Parts: sequence; C-alpha cells; structure tokens
Amino acid sequence: MISNEIRRKLQNIIRGALIEGEEDHCSAIRNLLSQSFGSNPTIKREFESRSILKEEQACLLKSYAKNNNFWIQTLSSGNQYLTRGGESEIFLATDHRHVIKVNDAIYYATWLEYFNSLVIHNLLFPSTAYEFLGFTSCKEDTLCIILKQPFIEGEQADLANIKELLTFNGFQNTRRQDYYNEEFGLVLEDMHDENVISKDGTLFFIDTVFYIMK
Repeated sequence: MISNEIRRKLQNIIRGALIEGEEDHCSAIRNLLSQSFGSNPTIKREFESRSILKEEQACLLKSYAKNNNFWIQTLSSGNQYLTRGGESEIFLATDHRHVIKVNDAIYYATWLEYFNSLVIHNLLFPSTAYEFLGFTSCKEDTLCIILKQPFIEGEQADLANIKELLTFNGFQNTRRQDYYNEEFGLVLEDMHDENVISKDGTLFFIDTVFYIMK
C-alpha cells in the first residue's frame, strides 16, 4: 500500500510543485524544468504540437549538463551492450550489478513529462530506482539521458501477479497491460511480463512509463 509520505510527494509532483528535501539529480532536474516551463498534464493528441517545447527543454538540459559536468561524450568501453528496448539502449555495467540505460525519451511529449515519470518510478519502486549519470548526444544529435539501475536477475513475472499488486496499490487495469490510478490521475502503461521481473517471490518493476493526466 502506498504510504502517506509517498502519497504526499506524488501529489506535489502531480500538481507541479517543487520537490523539496530530495538531493538526487533526477528530482533536481525535474524541478529545473518545472520552474522554467511550468507543468501541464499529458494530452496525447497534443504530442506532435509539443515537439517545439521538447526541443527548448533539450537545449536547456544540454546547457545544464555542460555547465555542471554532466555531459558524457561516450560510455566507458567496459560496459557490455545487451539489447535495445523501446526507448533505451541497455548495457551491463562494469560492476555486473547494474545496467546502464541510454534513453531518448521518445515516448514522452516533453522532457518534463519524462522526468516526472522517472521521479514517480523512483518513489514507487525504490528497489529498481534510477540513478542519473548524465546526458549525451545520440543519432541525429538527439539528446539522450544516461541512467544506472540495479541489475535484477530473475524470471518474467506472471501477468496475474502484476495485476494483483498494482490493484492493491490503487491502479486499475484499463486495457491490455495498461493501468490507471484515479486518486492521482496517473496512467501506467505497458506492464507486460518483460518489464517486470520476479525473483524469490518479489516483483521488480524495471521499466515503467507514467503519464500525469490531471
């Protein structure tokens, strides 16, 4: 069940308030974007029309990265390429205990939407929380974020178990593997068995896509 403390933090994110008391870079960058561009709910039919806004946010993030030593030219050669998912290239880190994800945020209309989703994931699923490493330039000079996440070895989760856990935490199955939380106005998409790992009876959500709809 979602705790009152996490509930309060979620409500602040959803209403566009600054995240206070957190020292992680994901929250800091989310605050920077929210202060600079304001906060609006996701309206999927406006995805294309927000492309200019996303470019403006990308310019701000590039400048921020270069001014704060977060710009990464190339990944360490010791990272082993594993695969490419929908929006990420995934590498096994040199310590073999983490994965490195290079993400272009293609599923999101703006970078603020992406960072909101990232911070929400870290709140709800701390066992697979993302750590911000920096930004880089991908194909066609597209901005990409570089993240580190614990590497979980296990089995693909059973869809029924995923549904049971999400329902317990207020997320109702809307269609296929998509869920909606009425209290927070949160959509959680694509919770199929490849995005959730089962290990020793515990579910680990390794890849989530959240949208704020209110």
